[in-house]
Amino acid sequence: MKKMSLPKKIFLSLLLGVAVGLVCAVTDNAAFAASYLKPFGDIFVNLLKFIVVPVVLFSMIDGILSMDNMKKVGKVGWKTLVYFTGTTIVACAVGLLISNLFYTLGLFPDLSGEVGNATYVPSEFQGFMATLVGIFPSNMWQAFTEANMLQVIVIALFFGGAIMAAGEKGRLCRDIAASFYAVIERLMAFIIGLAPIGVFTYMAWVVATQGAAILGHLALVLLCAYISYLIHALIVYSFSAKVFCGIRPTAFFKGTAAAIIFAFTSASSAATLPVSKRCADELGADSDISAFVLPLGSTIHMDGTAIYQCVATVFLASCAGMQLTIGQMLLVVATATLASIGTAGVSGAGMIMLAMTLEAVGIPVSYIGLIVAVDRLFDMGRTCLNVTGDIAGALCVSTWERRKG
Repeated sequence: MKKMSLPKKIFLSLLLGVAVGLVCAVTDNAAFAASYLKPFGDIFVNLLKFIVVPVVLFSMIDGILSMDNMKKVGKVGWKTLVYFTGTTIVACAVGLLISNLFYTLGLFPDLSGEVGNATYVPSEFQGFMATLVGIFPSNMWQAFTEANMLQVIVIALFFGGAIMAAGEKGRLCRDIAASFYAVIERLMAFIIGLAPIGVFTYMAWVVATQGAAILGHLALVLLCAYISYLIHALIVYSFSAKVFCGIRPTAFFKGTAAAIIFAFTSASSAATLPVSKRCADELGADSDISAFVLPLGSTIHMDGTAIYQCVATVFLASCAGMQLTIGQMLLVVATATLASIGTAGVSGAGMIMLAMTLEAVGIPVSYIGLIVAVDRLFDMGRTCLNVTGDIAGALCVSTWERRKG
């Protein structure tokens, strides 16, 4: 077991949880699963909630401080960030559109009252300006205790920028932030290492109480996510490659195939970097630009993760008996876009970012146990999309720089 990779452990736990849940359902022992298995899943979810705020705060500060060299790249860095931010916002829109279509068609379940004891009454949308004001905290500690993720992100941006502006006098704060982030990473690795226990207990409990029907609902939300991944890749990335670089969609996807396959099997944008660079350079990207854009993209450009957050949020909102308002959807877009920049380098980022988004719109985080069991299947697809988007970004920025020259 020690030699087995974490994804394999999670998958094995998923299968074992389904088997135990079906046995409990058939033998009418759902109460046993609820009383003696679910509490261990609750502990795992509580640990996720506990780690969200420090992960966001210190990962964002550390990420900001690590971008000292952004001044050296000047306009190349600016164009890269504009491309990344724009495609991420579009990714959120695609994810929300497709997931709301599934919700409207009644393909997502309502499990309110079955998962946890938390309830939520959605508040009315107070308008854009009120939402904008609410992003900026009046009490830093209150933002932390209430897990107001947008405010936590703003706090991290302010502190990161201030430490950078302080220069040498801020060296101690820089070192402290880096040290805290290293500790948080190890703590996060430990908590994510407990995922197989959480997956087994939650899946056993869910199947025991909901029956085999829940497996069909999970298959539907996976289908929803992969449809969104494909639409975004076909429309946004192939369109940008064609319009800005003159590369046909078939040639673009043929040229990125090696990176896509490697990303699907490894589920790691960072591990795919050497393959991504080779693909980008062979498609016509300038070597120096791809060397800058691709590592930056593997850290802050997470369109697949943004789509996953939107789809999972709508799905879990349905499970909680909620229908997201326009204001809440705008919060999902803002949180998903900013969080993809802030936590992309953290192990288990998709799970942490989803917990952030659920907190932002008021969905009980306990519902995350329904979807964490199949997170690896989401991760494979979203990593493919992330890597494809990074290559498209390298091609576009290279073309823009050539035209400028």
